Amino acid sequence: MTTALPRVVSAEEWQTAREALLRKEKDLTRAADRVAAERRRMPMVPFPKPYEFTTADGPKSLLDLFEGRRQLIVYHFMLHPGDTAGCPGCSMIVDNMSHPAHLNARDVTLTVVAPATLPEIESYRDRMGWTVPWVSAAGNDFTADCGVGTLFGLSVFLRDGSDVYRTYFTTDRGGEQFISTLRYLDVTPFGRQEAWEESGHGADGPGSWWRRHDEY
Repeated sequence: MTTALPRVVSAEEWQTAREALLRKEKDLTRAADRVAAERRRMPMVPFPKPYEFTTADGPKSLLDLFEGRRQLIVYHFMLHPGDTAGCPGCSMIVDNMSHPAHLNARDVTLTVVAPATLPEIESYRDRMGWTVPWVSAAGNDFTADCGVGTLFGLSVFLRDGSDVYRTYFTTDRGGEQFISTLRYLDVTPFGRQEAWEESGHGADGPGSWWRRHDEY
């Protein structure tokens, strides 16, 4: 497929275009700040069930997953009993998870939860070379109670003493905000090279080109 490249202009015209775009980027940043503030003001709902998760360190409750911190982010990963490999999209998200020390410094614990058994999780985790904490929700109602079903999502919990509350949930394209790979692609001239973009540099559907990182 032949597509046009960006126009070639003088340095002065490029700077003018850059400054015009920068104004829009700043507007977008401020809009995102307003949404983030509204997200922080969301009400919360009690999550009183203790649950029991299977971990490499033995059984743990939902409260235990906080590791003593006040806030907990849970990524609901699509790896189910009997699966030999996890969802490529979920795998993209885990590939993009940052070093936990930065979250821990702000009183946040991040963990990945899957309905698969612990041996199935550990096998896939070892294949991918991940070190992010994982736990198994096999045999408990946690995934169902979070409304995830057989799909994926991200939940946020807050601990007040020994009481646990759910404060946030997102799924579908809401997960894109946690994929830095897409943020990098969005600043390139060819973008994500997906059909919905106006760049004309691709025919793929959203996310259809994603692969596990050892399958490209």
